[in-house]
Amino acid sequence: MSEHPTTDSGQTNMSEIAGYLGIQTDKLPDHYNAGFSIYVAAWPLVENYPGNKFQTGLFGTWMFAQHTTPPPTDKKLYSDIEGGLGWWRDTRFATQTPKFIMGGVALNFSQWANGPGAGKNRDWDHPLGLYGVAQLSPYVLWPPDGLNLRQGTCGKLWGYGYLPLPLIRPKATTSGKDVPTGGNCWTLFLNTANFKGPVAFFTPYFFSSITADQPELAGLFLDSCPSNPNRHMQMETQYIPAAQATDHKGETYARIGPTSFPRNAQNLSPVLHLPTVYTPDALSIAVDQWLNHDSPPVSGTINMEHAALHKVIGENRASWAIYQPPLPREERTGLEWKLIATGTPIDDHTFGYRWNPDFVAPTNTPDGPLFTLPEYYRLTTLDDGKKRWVAIHPQDVPPETGLSSIKFAPNHRQHHEPYVTPSDAQSCWKKPGPVAGPFKAKLGDGSTVVYHWYRFADQPALLNADLSDDEREALQKRVEKLHAHWEPDGEYLAPPGFGELAHIDPALVVRPPKGLEVGFVPIVTWQGIED
Repeated sequence: MSEHPTTDSGQTNMSEIAGYLGIQTDKLPDHYNAGFSIYVAAWPLVENYPGNKFQTGLFGTWMFAQHTTPPPTDKKLYSDIEGGLGWWRDTRFATQTPKFIMGGVALNFSQWANGPGAGKNRDWDHPLGLYGVAQLSPYVLWPPDGLNLRQGTCGKLWGYGYLPLPLIRPKATTSGKDVPTGGNCWTLFLNTANFKGPVAFFTPYFFSSITADQPELAGLFLDSCPSNPNRHMQMETQYIPAAQATDHKGETYARIGPTSFPRNAQNLSPVLHLPTVYTPDALSIAVDQWLNHDSPPVSGTINMEHAALHKVIGENRASWAIYQPPLPREERTGLEWKLIATGTPIDDHTFGYRWNPDFVAPTNTPDGPLFTLPEYYRLTTLDDGKKRWVAIHPQDVPPETGLSSIKFAPNHRQHHEPYVTPSDAQSCWKKPGPVAGPFKAKLGDGSTVVYHWYRFADQPALLNADLSDDEREALQKRVEKLHAHWEPDGEYLAPPGFGELAHIDPALVVRPPKGLEVGFVPIVTWQGIED
């Protein structure tokens, strides 16, 4: 079946939905600059996976560097940590269930890093971000296609955040040049039903490598800068399938692919919970004293006395638009969203939606309860003179448009090339190489991963992190301390105030082989569909 809408009668035009749904929160003081955490709802946004054009995040955030002095105004300096839950055009093994990526962005998208062994492209001779993230946890496999949630996850909370761990020391050089690289190892912490704790971190060199040839930019990125505590929190959508048709009167109508939001017992859709920011005293200072100054071990529990919660004010953006590509963004016509939903604080630290029952129907699915958006819209000129897509009932759509015959068909899996890592005996994947493996895991998305166990400091990402042998050995000793004391069921992020936690795909939660419990990590070396 096609990934595009089809019809048996009438003339329709392929269309799509794109835009943002945003959340307004209060601003917090600048000293809360040591990372953030949030809980976001995970759910199947669309009824059927519509193919590789489908790209949308669920709710998430963008963490940028905090500058103590204004950066140069004559250069574009986009660099951050974004990512989150969603679906992307380069996802090879997608289902209706979202995946999670880390989404670090080096200067102006020159590189991006989505997780260990995952980045901008698959050219290992020019690895633009493929080595940007180091595996830290010995308990979680990270597939290059994204971190899988358990299939069928619907409305449960995915807890995550980034805090800087003092694992790599600041350096006076970058790529052998007299340009400094900072020591911030922004580390992904998860709080899920079947794993809790740190998973992986961006190497400082991922952010600073660009400065070897542009030394005037040193000190402006997240390798050395703290984080800005005040961030956008929103849902970015780039494609949901739709179709348009015009009747003989010249009225234009649209239909969108079935699109849903989670529904709780109070008939609300909570989508973001506990947006939190931290000072260095919340975790990193205590960990630094332990790892680098021989203080007693710390548990990894984040000290909430040094945290602040953003207060949710309400909705600040709803720019979903239905349009025919390649129409420029400024010319697209938006949905009259306020007739469908009201974005509102559910409590002081939770944002969600209340839905208009005249158009939004509660539905029960095998995965869980949802609210399904209205499928049909009419292009209408409102009292302010602006055109909007206004929701209408199916019976109000002229049959001649053929929209009722459209089938937003599921996209059958195409053959996708596997993710393959270098096999050359002299590559960083083989020299010094793994200490155990190969092992296999069959994932809920239908793919299989092959993985090996590497000594932590010998994993490919750290062999490409601009570290000397002595620096890697010092890093190895620090991580061995973490592995010896931090368990996958400990308390790290503060728990949510309501709801159930989502699960990582159980096939991705592993235990180290005997003898490799401390100082070793699993690295995925292949992902594909087995014959």
